[in-house]
Parts: sequence; structure tokens; C-alpha cells
Amino acid sequence: MKKTIEELKSIAKQIRKDIITMLTESHSGHPGGSLSAVEILVTLYFYEMNVSKEKCKDLNRDRFVLSKGHAAPALYSVLARKGFFNVDELKSLRKIGSILQGHPNMNEVPGVDMSTGSLGQGISAAVGMALAGKIDKKDYRVYALLGDGELEEGQVWEAAMSAAHYGLDNLTAFVDNNGLQIDGPVKEVMNPEPITDKFKAFGWNVLFIDGHNFEEIINAIEEAKKIQDKPTAIVCKTVKGKGVSFMENQASWHGTAPNIEQCEQALREIGGEE
Repeated sequence: MKKTIEELKSIAKQIRKDIITMLTESHSGHPGGSLSAVEILVTLYFYEMNVSKEKCKDLNRDRFVLSKGHAAPALYSVLARKGFFNVDELKSLRKIGSILQGHPNMNEVPGVDMSTGSLGQGISAAVGMALAGKIDKKDYRVYALLGDGELEEGQVWEAAMSAAHYGLDNLTAFVDNNGLQIDGPVKEVMNPEPITDKFKAFGWNVLFIDGHNFEEIINAIEEAKKIQDKPTAIVCKTVKGKGVSFMENQASWHGTAPNIEQCEQALREIGGEE
């Protein structure tokens, strides 16, 4: 059942709280890019995609690939809250023996469709899944989430070229355009702009939206489903560290875990009780 906008907002708040508490417990991980991707993931898993714990092996299920694999805390929280595994498992993030390591492992984590972490490779896998769907005449859809820093990888554009060449209208790629990567502003490290024009030049249908606005995300997904014979890229303007004042728009929070005091402040800012 599709959640309402208000329900999606409530879930997003819980996901952000999970991310902060998980990383505080693990003393390592990536909060910035996890927090910026929350609304995208919540929309896909709680509104759009045909997925569930019972359908993990269903060949007709939709697929999702977290190409920016370091945002695993956001994906883990979403999967747990969706019922793929027990929420208590989130406390084991990055610990020895845990299924929830720093990057998603499809062989260990229920609901993960592709192991990712090496940037650029996830979108290539998503293209393969979408192409397989076309060849097998399946009606599932494939979604992928990339970071804007990830667009510096040449493999991304080889995948983009292939997706357009094969007319993969069953593929939608989200770009988490938060403008920052581990070494600083994306434009200063290796400028991928203009992102929208690049995808258009590679033969994609392209949309540009507010990546924290549920209505815009939903409308973009609906529009993408109407497009024929070409994949869609939804470039989402986002805020790195969204929801936590001292993390927002700070590259230093790309891969730094909060301490206890910072965790408490972040949870107060996000608000509410579990």
C-alpha cells in the first residue's frame, strides 16, 4: 500500500534518526550522503517499488541499486523499517560478524539487489538488470541512485551510453546532487556540470527536482514511467547532511561519525521519539 505524504515525512524522520544512532554506535560511516538521500529512498520503498521481504527472489519485483554504496546506512534503515530484517540489527552496523557492513552486500543483506561500493559500478549493474528485463520481456522497473561526485567516474558515462543505446525506458537513475564529496565541493574537485545537459547528450530523458520534496519525487517517477525508448535521469538538488544543522553543507561530514553529544543534538533537531 502506498503511504501518504505525511506518512512518508514521518518515515523519513525515523530514517534520519536511525542513521545518526547507527553511526554513533559504530564510530564510523558516512552521514552526509546518507542524510541527503533519505527522501528518495523513502519514496521508492514506501510508495513506488514493488518490493517486500516475501518478494526478495521474485523475478518480477522491481530492483534498486545503491550505486553510491557508502550511503548504506540510509538503505539499511529503509530495508529494516520496510520489514526485510529486524530493526535491532541496525545496532550492529560495521561491527565484526554483522551483515550490515560499510557497503551493501547482496549475499548477506535481505533486500539488497547489488553489492556496491566501488563508485561507478552500480549504475552499470542497473543497466544490466534493465536490459535483462527487456530481453526476458519482464515488466519490472530498475532504479539506481548515484552521487554527483560519482559522476566523475568514466564508467558512469559508459553505462549511460549503453542505457540509451538499448532504449532502456525501464531504468530510472536518481542523482543525489548535494554538491559535495569527501575532498570538498564537487565543482572544485572534478566538475561534472552541467549534469542535466550531459545526460541529455547521452540520450536520456532528464528531470531536475528538489530531492527533499516528496511531491516532486513522486511526480518525476510518474513522468519517467510514461517515457518510451529512453532511460530517465532524475537530478535531485539536495543538501548534504540534511536535517542536522551542523552537518548540512559540510564536506567534513562526508565520512565522519558523530560523538555522543553530537548525536544527542542531532536527534533533538530531527525531533520526535521512536
